[in-house]
Amino acid sequence: MTGARSTLTTADGESTTLASLRAFGRSRLGIDPRALAAFRIGLGLVVLCDLLFLRVPGLVPFYTDAGVLPRSALAEASPTLATWSLHALSGSVWLQALLVAIAGGAAACLLVGYRHRLAALVSALLLASLFARNPYLVNGGDTILLSLLVLAATLPLERRWSLRPRRLADKRSDSIDSRDGPRVVSAATATVLLHVAVIYLLNAVLKFRSDAWMSGTAVRRIFQLQDFVFLLGPTAAEYPALLTAANWLWIAVLSTSPLLVLATGRLRIATVGAFVGAHLGMAATMRLGAFPFVMIAALLLFLPPQFWDPIDEFVSQTASRRRLEALATPRDESGTGPRALPGAPRIRRGVRLGTTVLFACVFLSVVSWQVTAAGLVDTGPTPGGEELGGASWAFFAPDPPDEYSWYVVEAERESGAPIDLVDGETVDFDRPPDAMDRYPSALWKRYGTKLRGGGGDAHLDPAAAYFCDRAPDDVESVTIYRVDQSVDADGPVGEPVPRQRISVSC
Repeated sequence: MTGARSTLTTADGESTTLASLRAFGRSRLGIDPRALAAFRIGLGLVVLCDLLFLRVPGLVPFYTDAGVLPRSALAEASPTLATWSLHALSGSVWLQALLVAIAGGAAACLLVGYRHRLAALVSALLLASLFARNPYLVNGGDTILLSLLVLAATLPLERRWSLRPRRLADKRSDSIDSRDGPRVVSAATATVLLHVAVIYLLNAVLKFRSDAWMSGTAVRRIFQLQDFVFLLGPTAAEYPALLTAANWLWIAVLSTSPLLVLATGRLRIATVGAFVGAHLGMAATMRLGAFPFVMIAALLLFLPPQFWDPIDEFVSQTASRRRLEALATPRDESGTGPRALPGAPRIRRGVRLGTTVLFACVFLSVVSWQVTAAGLVDTGPTPGGEELGGASWAFFAPDPPDEYSWYVVEAERESGAPIDLVDGETVDFDRPPDAMDRYPSALWKRYGTKLRGGGGDAHLDPAAAYFCDRAPDDVESVTIYRVDQSVDADGPVGEPVPRQRISVSC
């Protein structure tokens, strides 16, 4: 009797411990269905805005054979990208416009929650193809967006605020935990949360290894880079004490990144709020493309039920919910389908285990890639050139740039003084009041930042030919100069230094 009682006590203790571990995991690695819906809406909006306001205006100069990187130049720079990019099937603008329209349609479906898994995969595929067509326009925010779109295809994003909401959980792939609010718990939810937290954690490690960040001068130096700051940025640059405080606040916020996963309740809400506030500040002061908004969409996943309950109550009291329900075509997943086959539970457990292992391998692969890309592990020189390797998620770490640049395109004419094809004025290399005035758009700025190679590089010859084709008829030759201006935390250092990149006859 005593032995049997002891065995029961041990079993009860193990059961209690296992239940506690499961509860701990659910509360940290589960996601509220409303957070999943907000994440879906955020991703859809980011993709649509990126396509409409950034990519579409640059289709001809950056994604066709009539632009600065024809397919022949892409094939020389990176045969792999030229081979598998759908956008490289034709150099005509009609194919680029068609593919962008399809990507936009997929993003709209993701936004409203219609066939969200297919929409996320199509969006990821076409964005990856677009980025491969001109890798000189890709930054870290773009690759984070791709990774989140792929993960979005594995998440049940349509349970709330969608055109095809699910009424019940699909127990084959994930589960609902209602003891700590409605949370979706699966290998996919754990992967996406850890993925986002690790992005911030790696960035924190890099900044702690940086002399500029740990001396409090990094943000001041960043705000001296004229090709980055805009909107409120120039005003903020006039207050060094404010920028020094921002430097230490951002390091402090990054240091709390483990709390995104480990914390619950109000502490997690406060942590998410700190990160969101930081990204809104970045968006209001710096040209960082979609990056701040991509990260804000990802951060919505961490918000617990306590945050969403008041919002849900407010929405339920308005006509908005009735309109959504009128449009929605709910799917009944109440289990009235075919009867389960014998052994089905065992098969589902096997599939679940295999899926968990797969997600773990993918997660570890991504972390390893970023650890290597960030320079935390020395793997020697990377083949393929640095111009194709600028997709690290380091973001001004370990040290921010110490110079900014602009371009002068000198056109020699048959008669008369040379002119600058950028602005049509006389050629000079003086520092402009605002370096971004030398770039027609944000894509031109990205492209110019990647033009670091010497004359004869695959991407420089077509760039020079592009300007020759658009030069006045009397232009005999074109020379492209990159003008570098060094800076420190207090402002410009020395005079601008022009560097000739390439010179061709027209």
